[in-house]
Amino acid sequence: MSRFWSAVVHDLTPYVPGEQPKLANLVKLNTNENPYGPSPRVLDALRAEAADTLRLYPDPASDRLRAGIAALHNVAADQVFVGNGSDEVLGHVFLALLKHGQPILFPDITYSFYPVYCGLYEIAFRTVPLTETFEIRVDDYPTPNGGVVFPNPNAPTGRLLALTEIERLLAGNPDSVVVVDEAYIDFGGESAVGLVARYPQLLVTRTLSKSHALAGLRVGYAIGQAHLIEALNRVKDSFNSYPLDRFAQAGALASVEDRAWFESICAKVVATRTRLAAEMEALGFEVLPSAANFIFARHAAHDGAELAAALRERSIIVRHFRNPVRIAPFLRITVGTDVQCDALIAALKALC
Repeated sequence: MSRFWSAVVHDLTPYVPGEQPKLANLVKLNTNENPYGPSPRVLDALRAEAADTLRLYPDPASDRLRAGIAALHNVAADQVFVGNGSDEVLGHVFLALLKHGQPILFPDITYSFYPVYCGLYEIAFRTVPLTETFEIRVDDYPTPNGGVVFPNPNAPTGRLLALTEIERLLAGNPDSVVVVDEAYIDFGGESAVGLVARYPQLLVTRTLSKSHALAGLRVGYAIGQAHLIEALNRVKDSFNSYPLDRFAQAGALASVEDRAWFESICAKVVATRTRLAAEMEALGFEVLPSAANFIFARHAAHDGAELAAALRERSIIVRHFRNPVRIAPFLRITVGTDVQCDALIAALKALC
């Protein structure tokens, strides 16, 4: 009965998340989840939060968590915004900071939620082609725009844009907001948060889903100068004043405070990624340089969709994108445990 829909709903093309199969004994390498569990301190914090106080609303401002994130990044608490996963944070960013007269800019191959937000909030956009080697070219961005947004490392390619290049992009776009989406930065890149003090138009978004192994808790945040954060809070408080429940706030704070655990699981993922890329290259794959917890690879003699289907028959799930056509030959493969990656390599040896 779509006649009851609002007009905007008819034109929406919703984001399609990675598959969450409900099958046993899968090697699940399709949604970039961390293969290692969160800090034990997180589990202790969650158990402590299961108390009579659940009858009370959580802190709407998440003050303790924002203070912990601010201390982690050496910024002020009023420069931190938190939300229900970085997707919600980004949704507020599009409405609060990127809805202007000019179209916003983002790469033609990037996180596919960006055009969805544009459709939802009726924001004009223009995609900027990546280079032939799937890199962001900063010189393509100093053009009139309503804002710039891109992941760093980019998704699904995994390629990293150097901090010096981000600074060049900022210098070339002084009058519009530049959003650097750092969902994967902890696996091999340098954060742009250090540039926030010098660039009033810079907003950095991050998530605890990947490097902190908290995809199931749904906590994301943004860091920028206070005037940008105020805009996000105005949207948040016009939408949902309590985006983070008591468990999310307590668990996230425990995670950001356990730096040693965070560093240890990131180091494991990076080491496995290096080995996985080398073994796939030995099988004839082209593997793009990755600074994320996944790799993006194609084989000259095998179709990407066919490889994904053949792996699935062997209970190994990877991500394949049919569009854009440029990336149809590629597979995006999450870096799992060594055991999971060994199973993948064994299957690929049989197929390739």
